[in-house]
Amino acid sequence: MCLAYPAKVLAINGDLATVERAGVKRAASLMLLPEAKVGDFVLIHAGFAMQVVDEREVQIRDALVAEMNGAPRTVERLN
Repeated sequence: MCLAYPAKVLAINGDLATVERAGVKRAASLMLLPEAKVGDFVLIHAGFAMQVVDEREVQIRDALVAEMNGAPRTVERLN
């Protein structure tokens, strides 16, 4: 199974971005998503930024993953 994870763009240098997720910084290619800007949240898969996502979507995703791992329910509706 392949998963993309959201990360925040911290810096851009040409086609490479420095992204951060849960305190971990990595390089990600922006070749498929040249419109990404510093401060955007992007989905990363196999080292490539694939899509810009809304910060609220990231919060909901993180809450759902926490629920799957046993945290109390915090997401009631997905709007």
